[in-house]
Amino acid sequence: QVQLVESGGGLVQAGGSLRLSCAASGRTFTNWDMAWFRQAPGKERDFVATIRWSGGHTYYSDSVKGRFTISGDNAKNMRYLQMDNLKPEDTAAYYCAANPRMALSALRNPNNYNYWGQGTQVTVSS
Repeated sequence: QVQLVESGGGLVQAGGSLRLSCAASGRTFTNWDMAWFRQAPGKERDFVATIRWSGGHTYYSDSVKGRFTISGDNAKNMRYLQMDNLKPEDTAAYYCAANPRMALSALRNPNNYNYWGQGTQVTVSS
């Protein structure tokens, strides 16, 4: 069965950096899409970034574009989210999600992902 395990969250001051990791296991992930979402208390789960397993195309939400970088190591079944110039509004639980390859129009909707990690908390202090 597919398992996703996030790590790397923590407390950081505004302007600082964190690197989140997502370890995927349980099957071969060729032609799967993997993404990062985040959810702040009382808010909906929002799309952050995604990378296609084959080809490596990346997509970002407008709120993180230019500050966050998603990357991956297919050989290790790992996905990463490098977060720079963090802001207090980036505070949230961050989740790794995966699903067999989808249409571009489906990538940003959390309802289209069937597999989720347990989340890792990121807190940015002002």
